[in-house]
Amino acid sequence: MTRTDGYLLDNRQTEAGGHSDAFAALFDPTTFRYLEGSGIGPGWRCWEVGPGGTSVVSWLAKKVGPTGRVVATGLDTSRLAAAARPPVEVRVHDVAADQAPGEGFDLVHARLVLVHVPDRERALRSMVQSLRPGGRLLIEDTDLDLQPLPCPDEYGPEQQLANRLRHGVRKLLADRGTDLSYGRRLPRLLRESGLRRVEADAYFPLASPGCAALESATIRQLRDQLVTARLATDQDIDRHLTNVTSGNMDLATVPVISAWGRKG
Repeated sequence: MTRTDGYLLDNRQTEAGGHSDAFAALFDPTTFRYLEGSGIGPGWRCWEVGPGGTSVVSWLAKKVGPTGRVVATGLDTSRLAAAARPPVEVRVHDVAADQAPGEGFDLVHARLVLVHVPDRERALRSMVQSLRPGGRLLIEDTDLDLQPLPCPDEYGPEQQLANRLRHGVRKLLADRGTDLSYGRRLPRLLRESGLRRVEADAYFPLASPGCAALESATIRQLRDQLVTARLATDQDIDRHLTNVTSGNMDLATVPVISAWGRKG
């Protein structure tokens, strides 16, 4: 991520592991499909920007093999210790302030990073400039304004409570500088950055166990902030977590937009 006290889902929080693992379980298959489509293979040089955990880094390492290189960067790299062995190199790095950790990358990937970075333009420019001619960039970010509700079918009090808590989460994110409609702009931003063959897709899981796991992990991680800001009470949150655990709610995630293109 970037050096800011504004990042709400801080990896240093005790509950961060649960959120990261739940997100990976839901979205890794989609991410891996797009990464596979880049043509990645042995010997490739990759930069993974702001990984929340080891799943994507480890996948990249297997693909590039011992002759390749995977540079994984972020402000907090404590959760990457298990992946920090060749061909993986882990660095503490601020994507919006520091120089890119190299150049001539075949592939650069960032998931759920730019939406939280204050200087998104500079961060994106750094990633594009680090690519070799013909190198690929894959950016995946949320669009909370595109579909903001955990319960699009709001037919009862349980769903109404879930949606009210999500409104609170959205307010916390907006107050911290998160761009709630960033995802939809990714195709245009990649074209304006000079990339060619730009395409995009969206993934919007609904009514799966993974959605419930992610919802529960997110609310647990943000519990103190929601209560402190008087956007919810402890009783609200306890009731909602019980409702989620019941398995009777058709929960959705925020849509994730994946956009990719090629340099030069």
